[in-house]
Amino acid sequence: MNPLPILMKNSIVLLFCTALAFNSYAQSNKKMITAVNGNKTSSTTLDAKIDSILRAVNMPGLSIAIVNDSEIVYHNTFGVINTETKKPVTKRTLFEGASLSKPIFAYFVMRMVEKGILDLDKPLHEYLPHSGIAETSKEEYKLITARMVLSHQTGFPNHAEGSDIKLAFTPGTDFMYSGEAFQYLAIVIGELNDIGYKSDLNALFQKEVTRPLRMSHSTFVWDDYLAEHKSFGHNKDGKPTQKHPSQGGWWNGKTFNAFSSLHSEAKEYAQFLVALLQQEGLKNETFSEMFKEHTHFKDDNPLKKQIGQTGWGLGMAQKPTKYGTMHMHTGNNHDFQSYMMILPKKEFGIVFFTNSNKALPFIQGFNTVIENIF
Repeated sequence: MNPLPILMKNSIVLLFCTALAFNSYAQSNKKMITAVNGNKTSSTTLDAKIDSILRAVNMPGLSIAIVNDSEIVYHNTFGVINTETKKPVTKRTLFEGASLSKPIFAYFVMRMVEKGILDLDKPLHEYLPHSGIAETSKEEYKLITARMVLSHQTGFPNHAEGSDIKLAFTPGTDFMYSGEAFQYLAIVIGELNDIGYKSDLNALFQKEVTRPLRMSHSTFVWDDYLAEHKSFGHNKDGKPTQKHPSQGGWWNGKTFNAFSSLHSEAKEYAQFLVALLQQEGLKNETFSEMFKEHTHFKDDNPLKKQIGQTGWGLGMAQKPTKYGTMHMHTGNNHDFQSYMMILPKKEFGIVFFTNSNKALPFIQGFNTVIENIF
């Protein structure tokens, strides 16, 4: 797994341009998509254009949704779940969300903070010592808090892969993207609730997040619905790779992997975007904490130099625009890729999931379509 803050650097820029083009409304019961400059196209035309891009870039399948005025105004699916069987993607098809797991996990963490179960600034080792810290980092790691985890300031590597963890810097002083730190926090939350970090933690997540937000089938662990409706992933040659955890190798289906094991689809995940935009499920001051910049990138940070991102909030990257701050995340499990973003000042959001590594050429084509239409 490589959850993509850097590998899709060009795609982020292009999709950002795409996303800013959208503003939807209904007229005479016909959905229209309106660009910022006022030009319009129908949702049926957009459907046809997206379908043509999928064919041009050989993308197997796609689920995509657009939020405008803090409501879902567009949702459609395209392509197939398996290029060999040709079974079509439907609106029930689920995808690996990869690192789109992180923003919604951050929302779950903030639910725990509001309930008084977790203190955002209490060192995590006071809740549960980490057993895999290298000897040279055993004192400094004690500085790590949940706030540092959610804003990637721990100094943990992205993935330790069984090795002892040596911190790259003193926690709280720099930025290093880390799924490993997210999993430590998930285990702490499981410990605080006396439920571990498998199906019981997923059940708590669903109680606190997905059920209230009407995300009926989104899950971090394997279940019967997922077994029936999950898409196959596809490799760079367009060949199906895996569907069941026993075929994938990176996840056993039983553990709540806070950094990568969310399975969802565009409409359900768009309900989460709506919650962020409408500030649903958390206090206003909690959302302010999530959207505030907690990590400010140095000038030599690759994300700042190549994409224009300037920092990280609690769970999402941030990029300044003339339409306000964009909060965003990407996901990359190689044979599944995904993307989400919101512009709170515009009450706008977009999310897509694909069962391939074709996100970048799709975004490039999508951006061309927007330029041609709008």
